[in-house]
Amino acid sequence: MGFKHSLGQAVKISVSGEKGHVKARAEYTHCCNQYLIHYQAADDRAVDSWFEEGEIQAAVSGE
Repeated sequence: MGFKHSLGQAVKISVSGEKGHVKARAEYTHCCNQYLIHYQAADDRAVDSWFEEGEIQAAVSGE
């Protein structure tokens, strides 16, 4: 299955609302696609974390 999000795309983490961009992505044989998201956490730290495809959504301009 293909990837839903592109490298460099602006995304929003569904559970927290934090915004970032896709830094890398991984495809597995027996698991869903995952994305490495670079974002600014609520405590102002710069963070890189992996999220499953269903945990992020495309960021909408002006949000």
